Amino acid sequence: MRTYILKRFGQAALVLWAAYTLSFLLLSALPGDAVTNRIQNPEAQISPEQAEVLLQYYGLDRPLWEQYLTALAGLLHGDLGYSLTDGRAVTELIGTALPSTLALTGLALAFGVVFALVIGILANYAPWKGLRDFVASWPALFGSIPTFVVGILFLQFFSFGLHLIPASDDGSFVALLAPAITLGLLIAAPLAQVFLTSIRDTRGQPFIHVLHARGADERYAFRRGVLRNSSMPVLTLLGLSCGELIAGAVVTEAVFARPGIGQLTVGAVSTQDLPVLQGVVLVATVAYVTVNLLVDLAYPVIDPRILLDGSVRRIGRRVRRPAATGTVRDREHAAMPDLRVARRIPVEVSMP
Repeated sequence: MRTYILKRFGQAALVLWAAYTLSFLLLSALPGDAVTNRIQNPEAQISPEQAEVLLQYYGLDRPLWEQYLTALAGLLHGDLGYSLTDGRAVTELIGTALPSTLALTGLALAFGVVFALVIGILANYAPWKGLRDFVASWPALFGSIPTFVVGILFLQFFSFGLHLIPASDDGSFVALLAPAITLGLLIAAPLAQVFLTSIRDTRGQPFIHVLHARGADERYAFRRGVLRNSSMPVLTLLGLSCGELIAGAVVTEAVFARPGIGQLTVGAVSTQDLPVLQGVVLVATVAYVTVNLLVDLAYPVIDPRILLDGSVRRIGRRVRRPAATGTVRDREHAAMPDLRVARRIPVEVSMP
């Protein structure tokens, strides 16, 4: 387990370095920046001597490779540079905007997971077929509506029409609900689609039929067999949806006029503030890598048969994977799922 965790942290560090390097090269290839635009602006009336001082101060007069090494050395010391527009440290700007975005994305993630669970369960266990089919169509509907349209509809009905929520952020929890629900629907659609399909597939597995044959009711089978096995693909998709969640936060914060990373990104793009943009890319990459690392570590918690070092757990102890020898029937028997949970269900036998 220790080797696996160290390996994952090494891969995460490699991904962070690659993302930082790629973003640095791409942003450096863009024409112009905030300092160059200020120098070339005739209204600024900057003399050539002042322009040279500005370029030297921000290190823009040095070769690209030297700028990269300087920025990378600063990153290792926690220094992301300074904004080209107001001169403030990038870490200060991100530290001011990050708490609001974390609150929004965290609540949106909770809403998205709850929506996906409710849709997946109702689409498979609702008592009426018409209701099951109706609920199963919700993910396609939610996924087809853009985020900014949902946000505008929320503002139109609940803010301007019913006056239940403020039109802009006022620091209250009520003002956070509408953007969180808007962003939560963005990730709820794919999660719900995968979850309801996974439940259908799991309910048809042989070990679920064994649970029912040994006297388990539908609730027990769902809680001890269906839910765990259906959560694995949802957990994988949840880690992959982190990037979509961060991108959706930019649009949501712009629609609801919330301060955060999204508003900071929009301002940096409009002014071509390259250090701020690079800092935002780094923060998004750290969030994405962290979430996917937690997802990988959560796999053995959901399914104890999965071990972090790649071995298989059998009867409470660790053994090696069976070799591909013997007959086909032997290999199929070795690959059968663990049905130990069925042993704890009492069998009711009625005598005639």
